[in-house]
Amino acid sequence: MPNTALHRPSGLSAAPLVTSLAELLRAWLPRQRWFAGKGRPVTDLTLVSTTELYPGCLHLLVRTEHLGQPAHGGTGTPPPDDCYQLLLGVGKALPPRLAHAVIGRPSAGPLADLIVYDALHDPKAAGMLLERLRTPGTAGPLRFERDARVAIPAGLAPRLLDAEQSNSSLVYGDSFILKIFRRVQPGINPDLEVPWALARQGCTRVPAPVAWIRTSHPREATLGVLQPFLREADDGWTLALRSLTSGREFTDEAYELGRATAEVHLALATAFPVDTPSRRQNRLLAEGMSERLDAATRSVPELRPYASGLRSAFATLAALESAVRPAQRIHGDLHLGQVLRAGRRWSVIDFEGEPARPLAERRRVQSPIRDVAGMLRSFDYAARSRHPWRPEWARYCREAFCAGYAAEAEWDPREEPELLRAYETDRAVYEVLYEARHRPDWLPVPMAAVKRLAEDQ
Repeated sequence: MPNTALHRPSGLSAAPLVTSLAELLRAWLPRQRWFAGKGRPVTDLTLVSTTELYPGCLHLLVRTEHLGQPAHGGTGTPPPDDCYQLLLGVGKALPPRLAHAVIGRPSAGPLADLIVYDALHDPKAAGMLLERLRTPGTAGPLRFERDARVAIPAGLAPRLLDAEQSNSSLVYGDSFILKIFRRVQPGINPDLEVPWALARQGCTRVPAPVAWIRTSHPREATLGVLQPFLREADDGWTLALRSLTSGREFTDEAYELGRATAEVHLALATAFPVDTPSRRQNRLLAEGMSERLDAATRSVPELRPYASGLRSAFATLAALESAVRPAQRIHGDLHLGQVLRAGRRWSVIDFEGEPARPLAERRRVQSPIRDVAGMLRSFDYAARSRHPWRPEWARYCREAFCAGYAAEAEWDPREEPELLRAYETDRAVYEVLYEARHRPDWLPVPMAAVKRLAEDQ
């Protein structure tokens, strides 16, 4: 394909753009759900990459520098800077339908007195992204690539999903979904790497990548992935709450979800190298869990009475000579919101892992029990989100999920209770910190699990 990049006017070079955008972005970025530097003021802002996709539409990679610890603390040392992907529209006037996307009006620089807005809300910009993926090529450092075996129709109407957290997603004609990674880290993103590898293994539980966007500057990084959109599917969280509201059980669905999870794990163990953990690796894993607990207890006083009991789960893990199951590539952030069900069939999505963690960490091999523990915690979350609380609903779902997993994998996660308790405890500590930071009203949900896990010695 020929290089179809648009040449930027000299007035859109990095230094003048910073003059125009820095003040606006310092105020706007911290208000976005996907901004990772909550509670740490943006002390500096640098334009890493600037590409004009068409007149009035800019693709930016922006580096923000921070000082201080995250609000309500954090786990580990926070990075001093982050890199974010932005698609900005610039114009003299905007139609009313884009009023909610306005970032502001710069008072200086080349964009002075123009309106700057988040262009992912603009159907023209969203349509342009799909067209670039249909006809691969380059635009400055950006690379638009695709699987030539899959047809992508032109003119599919875009819509931006509003239920977003760490990324932004565009749906095209209910046929494809484009996930835009807001926080960019060097290297291939697992949400491209893992589904692509699973597709080569013939695993149909995961929608295969159709096209993707990456950058070559300043280093290789994945910017977005286009996949089939399962328009007739419901996510597991919605289905679980529907079950609770209607008063019916969810065990059949949980059993089949366990089988689907095991099927994905088996394919991952074939697609990527595996490793048998040693006692030293178990000790390091337990030390990391203990460090996260220490950081959380400093930030959330409600955790402190249970810290000793929780720490015992990690001490037991550290004492293990080895693990029965080898470590492998896993999902990394599995819960009911990361699975979809169409008819009686479950699919697994969103292999990015926890976006707040370093990319290298998310690509490491880990015990598949971590994914199992994440799903078990999700059943508990669903049960406690409805009143009156139905503990037996969660218990039956947990048992059914593990039974389904064992039927497909031919080993039962419950056969490794020390690992399962440690991973479930680590997950509950993460949930406590998250809820204290973002949704204080939900804090009692993970705190109930903390109390149970601290007593389960």
